[in-house]
Amino acid sequence: MERVLEGKVIIITGAGGGIGRESARVFAAAGAKLVLADISQGSLDETAKILSDDGFDALAIATDVGAEESVELLIAQTIVKFGRVDGAFNNAGVEPARKPLTKLTLEEWDRTVRINLTGVFLCMKHQIPAMLAHGGGSIVNTSSSTADLAFPGGAEYIASKAAVLGLTRAAAVDFGGQGIRVNAILPGVISTPMVKRMSDDPAFTERVAHARARHLLGRFGHPSEIAEAAKWLLSDASSFILGASIGVDGGLNVNGG
Repeated sequence: MERVLEGKVIIITGAGGGIGRESARVFAAAGAKLVLADISQGSLDETAKILSDDGFDALAIATDVGAEESVELLIAQTIVKFGRVDGAFNNAGVEPARKPLTKLTLEEWDRTVRINLTGVFLCMKHQIPAMLAHGGGSIVNTSSSTADLAFPGGAEYIASKAAVLGLTRAAAVDFGGQGIRVNAILPGVISTPMVKRMSDDPAFTERVAHARARHLLGRFGHPSEIAEAAKWLLSDASSFILGASIGVDGGLNVNGG
């Protein structure tokens, strides 16, 4: 594998599983120095062990992306360990409560927005100054194909992921002229534990089958396919890409969801 991230210090949030864990493997193989962040120390340790078994090291820091002091500590510990931040994959997120909007509680709404949106804001707020201190960097935020396409029972999730697109563009405008590239990835349905939980829910079985059929490639994506897209956006190969929203969705969006 071409080592397009050689020597770059990259933070991955949501690294305890799914897309984040696979991204850790892909980025490590591409030469990155990794900082893994997730709310669960146990899941982080599992990811770190997988990397270790493959011959790679990583700094694992339990982090609540929705709490500013926790994000500040993440960045501070990264600087202590590596002296800089070159890139970040802001991927942490939670799934929808799978209820109609009128049945959502305020607590369910706040939890989703806090992690999926406020978490991205707080991470960028503290990642960007660290990157500016060394001449710039690249940030990739995980949005969702549902930012453009809705599905029943996902109001708080859809709203948070759509807002990530606006936040990504705003950050790109604010800091693009200072060497900070900020872009977003919009995954389709990806085969992760989150999707499996929805697939196993009898109330969502039919919807999941419908979603699979709407992907023109006839299948759900693999976490590695999102990881490869994020790797490219974090690398110098995408040096002229800024403020973009890139669908990695097997044709879901073009097929009308």
